[in-house]
Amino acid sequence: MEKIRIGILGYGNLGRGVEAAVLQNPDMELAGVFTRRNPGDIASNAAVYAADQLAKMEGKLDVLILCGGSATDLPIQSPQMAKQFHIVDSYDNHSQIPAHFDACDKSAKETGHIALISTGWDPGMFSLQRVLAESILPQGSSYTFWGKGVSQGHSDAIRRIAGVADARQYTVPVEAALERVRSGENPELTTREKHTRECFVVAQPGADTARIEQEIKTMPGYFADYDTTVHFISQEEMDREHRQLPHGGHVIRTGITGDGHIQRVEYTLGLDSNPEFTASVLVAYARAVYRLAQEGMTGAKTVLDIPPAYLSPKTPAELRATIL
Repeated sequence: MEKIRIGILGYGNLGRGVEAAVLQNPDMELAGVFTRRNPGDIASNAAVYAADQLAKMEGKLDVLILCGGSATDLPIQSPQMAKQFHIVDSYDNHSQIPAHFDACDKSAKETGHIALISTGWDPGMFSLQRVLAESILPQGSSYTFWGKGVSQGHSDAIRRIAGVADARQYTVPVEAALERVRSGENPELTTREKHTRECFVVAQPGADTARIEQEIKTMPGYFADYDTTVHFISQEEMDREHRQLPHGGHVIRTGITGDGHIQRVEYTLGLDSNPEFTASVLVAYARAVYRLAQEGMTGAKTVLDIPPAYLSPKTPAELRATIL
């Protein structure tokens, strides 16, 4: 069986998750890990190269999975890499997705490649559920709740505050709001009513913890619109109690059909490891990109454009017989 050759750009939590996911898929092989760090410092089962060696890999990779961050890496890397490879990324800045799509679409079409962007669980799997539920129940309301889980972006925002040595931020759904939605009430909920934020912070010796707490709670775009609790703990407690990166959440659509019957669709994720699950989604969509490329498709795509059958290693006949 000819295997799909996967490359990984970036080898943090997400990159390591992609490597683990590729090993679980017998129709794939890891052709190389590409890093901005010293390749000799990377412990991987695959060959490890400096990132600038990607220029020499054209024709040696079927799909390149980009595992950098959405803030500064992917806006540059995705359009750039789409000129040379079929790519998959996990760009998750929702408000900027249209602009990111346009940039990647232009680059990919110039050289006949596919750029599948914003892949993961939100955006990604949650996006699919929102489209399905809203299409089926046109008269109703949709709600997305995240957590309880670690927000890596929010945790990083805290770590950038002067005097902070380490931090984890948990997004927590408000149970009362969840129950109002599930009851079919279709409430109008503010940001503050849907989620709270809980922060665990290791302060540097001598740091002003009152100032740090104030900066966290008033940070626009991250915490200012939420009820936020800040706990200062030791590095030992952080390492012991908050090493894992769990996450998850719910997409709920409640609507009315026929003579006023209340209908509810709910999709729930409970994840022990956010990056490993996200990586598994990226790898499944890499298979879809490979298949689309074989059909001659080009340009940027999202999960909303991909037939579900293209994600599976099974043939269409096998899917009809075993899953449909």
